[in-house]
Amino acid sequence: MKNVLYIHTHDSGRVLSPYGYKVPTPNMESFSRTAAVFRNAYCAGPTCSPSRAAMLTSTYPHQNGMLGLAQRGFTMDYSKHLVHYLNQNGYYTVLCGIQHEAGWYLDRKLGAAEIGYQEELTTDNSGYSQEELVDWDKENALKVCQWLKNHNKEQPFFLSYGMYATHRRFPDKIDEDIDPDYALPPYPIPDTKDTRKDFAGYLMSVKRADACFGKVISCLKEEGVWENTIILFTTDHGLPNPFSKCTLFDSGIGVNLMLRSPGALANGTVADSLVSHMDVFPTLCELLELEKPEYLEGKSLVPLLTGEREEIRSDVFAEINFHTSYEPARCVRTKRYKYIRYYDTTYLKTNQSNIDESLTKDYFMKQDLESQTKYEEALYDLLYDPGERNNLAHNREYASVLKEMSQRLLAYQEETGDPILKGEITIKPEWKINRKECKTASSKNPEDYVSFGK
Repeated sequence: MKNVLYIHTHDSGRVLSPYGYKVPTPNMESFSRTAAVFRNAYCAGPTCSPSRAAMLTSTYPHQNGMLGLAQRGFTMDYSKHLVHYLNQNGYYTVLCGIQHEAGWYLDRKLGAAEIGYQEELTTDNSGYSQEELVDWDKENALKVCQWLKNHNKEQPFFLSYGMYATHRRFPDKIDEDIDPDYALPPYPIPDTKDTRKDFAGYLMSVKRADACFGKVISCLKEEGVWENTIILFTTDHGLPNPFSKCTLFDSGIGVNLMLRSPGALANGTVADSLVSHMDVFPTLCELLELEKPEYLEGKSLVPLLTGEREEIRSDVFAEINFHTSYEPARCVRTKRYKYIRYYDTTYLKTNQSNIDESLTKDYFMKQDLESQTKYEEALYDLLYDPGERNNLAHNREYASVLKEMSQRLLAYQEETGDPILKGEITIKPEWKINRKECKTASSKNPEDYVSFGK
C-alpha cells in the first residue's frame, strides 16, 4: 500500500515558478520535473475553508455545509472527509501545521481531533506574530521530518503538512535578494510602488514556503519512502488580493496542482487538461485501489496520469456563499468560456470586507474601489479575454453560448441540490457575518455585523 503526503500552502494560486512566474521557488520547480503539473486546475470555492472542504470530501460547499470560514462558525459533515475515509481503510492519519476545515486554523488540537486525525504533530504557535508564522512553518517542517524518521514503515500513512504561508500577513523582513522595485505584481494588480512593495512580501513568504517544501521532500527521500509515496501539492485558491481571492475570476479559482504517483507515465509532464480540486479524492481512491464512496462528485485524474485520456471533464463549477460577508455567486467554466452569476441583486457593489487588508487594497480604496460594481450575470470568452473584463452576456453574437453556459450551471445546481435556487441563504446565529457594506473584516464597530457568531 502506498503512502500519501499532502502538502499545501495558503492563498498561493498559481504564482509559483513551475507556472512561469519569476518567484523564488526552486524546490517546487525541481519537484515539478518529477510530477504531473496541472496548468488548468481550479478550486470549488475561492475562500479557504470551502475550498479545502470541497477538495477533501469531493462534495461542493453547498452540499457539505462549509458555506464560509470554519473559524466563523461554519462546519461540515466530517464523516465524509478524506481523513475519516482513510482511517477506515487501514491508513494512519497525521496532521502537522494548518488545517482549515474545523475551527480556528491556528488551534493546534481541536481542529485535528474534530476532523479525525489519529496524530497531531503541530508545534506551538503562541509566540509568533502573524508576520513570523513562516518561522512556525519551518518548525512544523522539522516535525514532519522527525516523524518520517521514526514512523512505523509497516503501516501506510496519510500525512498532511499545511503551511501558513502565503497567507497575509506577509513577513515584514525582506531578504536582500528580493527588491520591491523589481517585483511585478501578477494580473489583475496594477504596477505601482505600493503594489510592488506588497508583492515583495508575498515573494518573501513563498520563498520561506519553498524552503519548507524542499526540506520535507528531502526527508521523504532520505527515509526511503519517496518511491512508495503519492505526493499531492496544491493551495486553496488565488492570491489574497483584490479581484483574486474570494472571486470567481480565474485569479480567484485558479490553483496550482502537482501530483506525483510513483511510476506514473505523466510524471515530469505538464497537462493542460481541465481539472478540479473535486477530482483529488476519487484519484487517490483509484491510486490506492480503494472503493470510492458513493457521495464523491469529482472525476478521477488517473486516465490523465496513465495517458489513457487527454481530458476527463468538459467544465468545472465553483461557488461563493460567505467569506466575511454574504456574497452568493456561482460559475461554470469550460476551456473556452466562463459564466458567472451573482445572486444577491440588492448589492452588486464590491464586498470590501471580503478583501484582505493590504497595501494593495489600500491602493484600490484610494482609487474609489467603493464605486466598482458587479454584473448580475457575466459571460467571458477566455480565448480572447483571459482577463475576464469584457462581459458578453448581452452580446447577441454570443446568445447561444450564454444559453448553453447558463444551462450547464443550472445542471450542476439541480444535480447537487444548490440551496441558492430556493432563494437567499438564511444566516444562522452561530455564524460570524459582516454586513455587505462593511469595509474591514475585523471591524470593531458592532454595526458592521449581521451576526456575531458564538
